[in-house]
Amino acid sequence: MHRSTLAKLILLPLSKIYGVVTAVRNLCYNCNIIKSYSFDVPVVCIGNLAVGGTGKTPHTEYVVAALRDRFNIGILSRGYKRHTSGFVAATPQSTPNDIGDEPYQIYHKFGRKITVCVCEDRVAGIKRMLADDPSLSMIVLDDAFQHRRVKPDIAIVLTEYNRPYFNDKMLPYGRLRESAKNITRADIVIVTKCPNNIRPIDIRTFGKNLNLIPDQGLFYSRLAYEQTRPVFGGTPIRLDQLTTNDAVLVIAGIANPKPFVRYVKSFDAHVKVNIFDDHHNYTRHDLELITERYNSLQGARKIIVTTEKDAVRLLNNPYFPKALKGALMYVPVHVDIMHTEPGETLRGETLRDEILRLMKLKGLLSPSRYT
Repeated sequence: MHRSTLAKLILLPLSKIYGVVTAVRNLCYNCNIIKSYSFDVPVVCIGNLAVGGTGKTPHTEYVVAALRDRFNIGILSRGYKRHTSGFVAATPQSTPNDIGDEPYQIYHKFGRKITVCVCEDRVAGIKRMLADDPSLSMIVLDDAFQHRRVKPDIAIVLTEYNRPYFNDKMLPYGRLRESAKNITRADIVIVTKCPNNIRPIDIRTFGKNLNLIPDQGLFYSRLAYEQTRPVFGGTPIRLDQLTTNDAVLVIAGIANPKPFVRYVKSFDAHVKVNIFDDHHNYTRHDLELITERYNSLQGARKIIVTTEKDAVRLLNNPYFPKALKGALMYVPVHVDIMHTEPGETLRGETLRDEILRLMKLKGLLSPSRYT
């Protein structure tokens, strides 16, 4: 029997069972059988219908950057794969092991301009944040669309252009955490990682397949890669400075590394790739293998290029070889909201406009504060 057929026979029934379980859970919340909590400050949730790979961290950074001039923002994350438990507030002394790699990245990007905390229990976490700092005027929940104990005021759902939820199946056969029908809970949908050459007809077709209702905001975004920067300091070596006589070793431990690898391969240098699991904690053995792979590269100039998320883990890794520190570069990434045809962005001209418009509509902003 073909392997894919065997997997379908085994996993598809499990997906059906999982779908029923999640449907019953959502029904309990919808009917107030299980209580959801609201708070006195606006809560913005950024999440996915599917597991990983949609560019959630750079979109969270985009939202924070767009709104921090209007609000004193606190970010609350679960802190995936951290080595601590319970409520932890980020400080300058925090490491990825303390708070998780993504909260660490966000905290060090914005510094003390925002508050970053982690807690498995989002309700308890928000209560603690507001008790510790009553001046907080907005809470941003990272990856919490399925965490329905908190009722968000604005729910933003991301779906990847090349792996949209309308072509996916429930876990474990597919990648959906819950039924695609539950996209109706979203106030805003962002189609992420769009190609630069996306055509108007592609946007129209994609928008129809999303099956949104008129009140839902729709945006399209792309990831914009910046120039390489050294992880451990020193002189940056840019990818566009390398030639066919040079070599690059790519290290990536993210949910969907394909766009990143494709970007690095778009330059002239010869590229070798080492892929690890998402949120991978690099061991001494991993770094020995990376050293061996790097030393085997043939090139006049050789560098290691990694993602921004991997960089924060490698920077804090006590086993990272001193000999490779000067060769390790990372590629920062930011989100660009793409301009589309009139009407494709259903309400505000920018994502910031849309969030503020919805907040005003829901009574979360007084007219005098809305600009």
